[in-house]
Amino acid sequence: MNHVILGAGPAGVIAAETIRKHAPHDRIVLVGDEPEAPYSRMAIPYLLIGNIQEEGTHLRHGAGHFEQLRIEIKRGRAKGIDTGRHQVHLEDGSSLPFDKLLIATGSSPIRPPIRGMDLPNVHSCWTLADARAIAQRAGKGARVLQMGAGFIGCIIMEALAARGVELTVVEMGDRMVPRMMGPTAGGMIKDWCEKKGVRVFTGTRVEAIEGAGAADPGLLGRIASAVGLGGSAGGSGAMKVKLSNGQTLDADLVISATGVKPNIGFLENSPIKCLQGVLTDEHLQTTVPGIYAAGDCAEAFDVASGKTIVSAIQPNAADQAYIAAMNMVGKAAALKGVTQINVLDTLGLISTSFGNWQGVAGGEQVELTDRPAGRHLSLQFKDDVMVGCNSIGWTEHVGVMRGLVEGQVRLGEWKEKLKQDPTLLMEAYLASAQGQSTRALVPPK
Repeated sequence: MNHVILGAGPAGVIAAETIRKHAPHDRIVLVGDEPEAPYSRMAIPYLLIGNIQEEGTHLRHGAGHFEQLRIEIKRGRAKGIDTGRHQVHLEDGSSLPFDKLLIATGSSPIRPPIRGMDLPNVHSCWTLADARAIAQRAGKGARVLQMGAGFIGCIIMEALAARGVELTVVEMGDRMVPRMMGPTAGGMIKDWCEKKGVRVFTGTRVEAIEGAGAADPGLLGRIASAVGLGGSAGGSGAMKVKLSNGQTLDADLVISATGVKPNIGFLENSPIKCLQGVLTDEHLQTTVPGIYAAGDCAEAFDVASGKTIVSAIQPNAADQAYIAAMNMVGKAAALKGVTQINVLDTLGLISTSFGNWQGVAGGEQVELTDRPAGRHLSLQFKDDVMVGCNSIGWTEHVGVMRGLVEGQVRLGEWKEKLKQDPTLLMEAYLASAQGQSTRALVPPK
């Protein structure tokens, strides 16, 4: 059996290793489009902070790991798939035959249509190459402007703040983390960041970036480049960043963190159905038999929301890759659901989002906010099930909130108790979940 895996990120690596465990004699080709060992993008902020070196971002650290498992790693990018002939066509003109195919191509940063995005000191923060470029410019005192304050943007912001830069964040939405937090929670995160010395503009767009062009980076810049991940505030001339609020800001570095999109463009003319991502069933199989998808590019059914979604977090990538790989080797496995969880540490402020945090039509909600204490709870209900929630500062309830939402626990009378006092989450979970487990053990009469 010949397995081809497109994408050398966490989903691709986990799938390759799972296939090898259960099919010791099959051929496995893992295709990645970067000149790096397979690595985790989620480790890049820790690299920028200085907590790890580049090797620490690698998904596997043993010398010859993939060679020992007889997993072939090929550099390339998919251009198209001939589903009839079972071939993947790569951009270099070569083709790879397959019996089973996994699409784990991940996602890429959205490039906003802003004049000046091609200037040399404007970067995304998505690859190791990006990290190297940012580290050279984001030294102590450097003026850094970041576009975007979503989940990924806040993680990048944390790393930049740790480097001692003068940081400004510009977010188009009316609050920080708008796809994860409601107005109250998003506003509280903004207030917190500003107290920590980060200038934040919400409801604001970057309209243009103007620069003096690349200049000699200076002695400190050349030293930083020579050693790899050093940083310097010195270097080429400052850029002028024009905002929609009429202000113009100086910046030594501009970082674009305006969101990501699944890498599925190469499937445009194929019979593999795509919506937001590659549509899959409970076995992670696409609409074409023998072809599977997993990770940030996959769209799977979510029990909590009742619809298919792309949930681009690493736990989902791992679960989906395992399920897909098991089915690729003929061992039936099904995905129980998509995890809709976000737990975010923003300069020391812990916030969470689970399920349908914005509520559902015909549902009910309750909110509790203590701004001086930096605590906020928002619970969303459909009938007597908690279908989603937001929280800030309630770290002791993270596991319980996830359990209630993902378990679709029927709360019964506890729904009204939570509407009166949302802090009774632990009591509600123990009474309702345990009660349902006990009832499930009693045989019907």
